[in-house]
Amino acid sequence: MVSLPAAAESGSPKHSVQFYGRDDDAFVANVSRYLGEGLQRGEGLVVIATAAHIRAFAGRLVEDGHDPTRAIHQGQLLFLGAAQTLSLFMVDGEADRDSFRSATRVVLRQLRGKTGRREIRAYGEMVGLLWNAGHSAAAARLERLWNELLSENGLQLLCAYQIDVFGKEFQAGVIDEILCAHTHLEPESINRNLDSAVTRAMTEVLGAKAKSLPLIFDSRAASWAILPKGETTVLWLRDNLPEYADEILARARGY
Repeated sequence: MVSLPAAAESGSPKHSVQFYGRDDDAFVANVSRYLGEGLQRGEGLVVIATAAHIRAFAGRLVEDGHDPTRAIHQGQLLFLGAAQTLSLFMVDGEADRDSFRSATRVVLRQLRGKTGRREIRAYGEMVGLLWNAGHSAAAARLERLWNELLSENGLQLLCAYQIDVFGKEFQAGVIDEILCAHTHLEPESINRNLDSAVTRAMTEVLGAKAKSLPLIFDSRAASWAILPKGETTVLWLRDNLPEYADEILARARGY
């Protein structure tokens, strides 16, 4: 069994991460489901995202039977631009701690003024923007600042990175720091069919050899976020069977 990271122990705030690639629909559905759960529970929500994703999330919430416009007017839901929010606290290429805390304090105060003692859940793409721009160290620092804030305020946070789980960038050496900063990795697909697709592809490519491999899939880092089985398998393939990984994952993507 894999030990849970300290941040994921019972009673600690949940800090999840969502990776997305080509299938933007699944990503939008995942995030909108997370936001919809918060609306149903009367929680305060802050969404820090690109304009395109804000439109997509709002539209999906409506499709799922929610009323984001009403939630905005009631002060339960805040939509903030990711780049604009980043500009409030980035100094010399990294997040300034005092400026970050000042900016988030304003948002939390505004939400709590409307929702009282109910929980607040946040969704953010600022770290993703930094990552896409090649500023992985700045993204890691911002994740640490978020973790400080979560532990002090009991918030729930979902972050997003544009990293394709079928792509070469999804391997332990590349995303180790991201996984260490979070408590949970959310499944890539809303119907959790990644595991079945990868298993099917492995059986076709590896034949009988595939049956013995699951015995060693639990060799994950204890400091990582809790990973779904499908994503764990993909990481294992990249690290342990690189000569087969591309073919297996190309088939799995199709499935």
